[in-house]
Parts: sequence; C-alpha cells; structure tokens
Amino acid sequence: MATKKIMYLDMDGVLVDIFKACETKYGKDSVSKIGDLLDEDAQLFYEAEPIPGAIEAYNKLIEVFDVYLLTSAPWKSMGSTEAKQRWVMKYLGASANKRMIVSHNKNLMIGDYLIDDRTANGAGEFKGELIQFGTEKFPNWEVVLDYLKVN
Repeated sequence: MATKKIMYLDMDGVLVDIFKACETKYGKDSVSKIGDLLDEDAQLFYEAEPIPGAIEAYNKLIEVFDVYLLTSAPWKSMGSTEAKQRWVMKYLGASANKRMIVSHNKNLMIGDYLIDDRTANGAGEFKGELIQFGTEKFPNWEVVLDYLKVN
C-alpha cells in the first residue's frame, strides 16, 4: 500500500476568507490593519466564510493526500486558536479532527506540499513545494487542483 504524500494547508486566505470578513465587519480600509484587528477580535476568524471552492477542494485533497491544517494565530489574541478550531469543526467536520497545527515556524514541518497565500512564518522556507495561493500562477482552487491533478 502506497503512503500518501503529506500536504499542509494554511487557513487564512487559503481556506478562510478572512479578508472579506474583515472588510464586511470593519470596512474597506480595515484590511490593511487586519493583524491588529485579529489581535482584538478573535471571533472575526470564526465569523469568516470559506473561500469559494475551498471546502470542495479540501474534500478532494483528503482523498489523495495526508492533509493537515497548518496555521499561525495572532500571538496577542488568546481566543484566536479556539476560534480557528471552531471554524474547522463547523466547515470541515470530522475529517479534520486533530489535524490542525498552530505554528509560527511552518518551515519546521516535514512534508511534500504547503499551500499558503504568503511566505511569512516560515512558509517561504518550507522544504517541500510551496504552492502560493492567490498568486497569478495559483489564483484559485480550480487551478491548484488542476496543477495537483486532483480534479
């Protein structure tokens, strides 16, 4: 039996439309201050909706890969990790049970793929392949799934 390749998925900006939630709740200009807002409002994360196609993509990916959620949490917001876990339970359910890793050093994880929208928190130094979501090369989930030959 072949072992599945390991894939990590960031949450903010990859699965969770945190930027839209921020703009909806605090206005257009708030996105530039999202870090500060998340420090003050941990529930903003839980209130955010999935990025279009993210849940369907996740369900396809778990059939092919050993998938873990790899996310950072605002350091000053003690409730942010709980809000993220509640979001996972709400939208991904049992398939994501005990598969959420919170780290500010994503480069320490061993795996084949990391799908992240940024290179921060060690994502740019990840030893496997970084698929930078939301870029010109990987603008949406449809393109990512085609690239990974998962569709």
